[in-house]
Amino acid sequence: MSKIGIVLATYNGEKYLSQMLDSLLAQTRPADFIVAVEDGSTDNTANILESYKDRLPLQIARFPKNQGHRAAFAKSLEIAQPLLGDSDMIALADQDDIWLPQKLQILEETLQQTDANLVFGDAQVIDGKGKIIGESWRQMSGIPENLSLRAILTGYTNVTGCMTIFKAKLLKQILPIPEQVAVHDQWITFCASLDAPNNKGIKSISAPVIQYRIHGENAIGLGQTHTWTGNLKLNLQWAKMILTTPHFETLSPSDQEFVKRYIAYVNDLLSKPFIPQYLVWIARNASSIYPHVKGIPGKILHILYGIVGASIITKISGKR
Repeated sequence: MSKIGIVLATYNGEKYLSQMLDSLLAQTRPADFIVAVEDGSTDNTANILESYKDRLPLQIARFPKNQGHRAAFAKSLEIAQPLLGDSDMIALADQDDIWLPQKLQILEETLQQTDANLVFGDAQVIDGKGKIIGESWRQMSGIPENLSLRAILTGYTNVTGCMTIFKAKLLKQILPIPEQVAVHDQWITFCASLDAPNNKGIKSISAPVIQYRIHGENAIGLGQTHTWTGNLKLNLQWAKMILTTPHFETLSPSDQEFVKRYIAYVNDLLSKPFIPQYLVWIARNASSIYPHVKGIPGKILHILYGIVGASIITKISGKR
């Protein structure tokens, strides 16, 4: 029987951590082990973790000073790697969510029934008091169920790590997580997409698997946390980072060319008032550049806006 390991990063999470750990205790398919990296908390988080060691198969590693969630998850995956074989599985956990009892069972069964590398579900959305404020995280956030590899190459992502399970064999591609990566689950999603044509490496299911808590202090929450130009700069940083990794060489020649062209396009979008020379390229790749836009009229409008530089758009719209 395959093993499931859970990796968890904690930082000043005393308010909700016990509820999270209780939901791990309630799983109909218990995890075989849990690795928690305590990221230099200054509250009671470390003591709460310690209090669960006799109830959960929990091992705890500690950073003396806060390193951030990317570094904490990278460390937890490094600890988990030698404990797992290629056919085993990993689930990512956040300290403030509540897992529904059948989460691991549902995701494990789905992963075993497909050729996917990673499966992700949906979530109910709850507030800081645990009240349900939405039945579907995906619908509330306007997240598409499926993305092409090229959309992922532009920095777009539709996967939230705490709703996933993935095959441990992916760790050979995931680790080490590049320091330029801002969000660990975005990198994991990219790696899961690489060796599967038509992005068959990732499978979404509609079933909610957790209660995703929005409380105003999330590392990543509901809605936009960056300006439009800020998102463009993040996408540019992501695509440039892809160029520097060994993973770039595993892309098809056409996908490699797409990444390079996308970098040139965003550079010009941020620095020039009009860039009509990209119109045909944008039209051909609209589904990858604007995967969240539905319908032909919306796509056409975005294609036309796509040749207008950021300086003009922000001046007209009044938004940065």
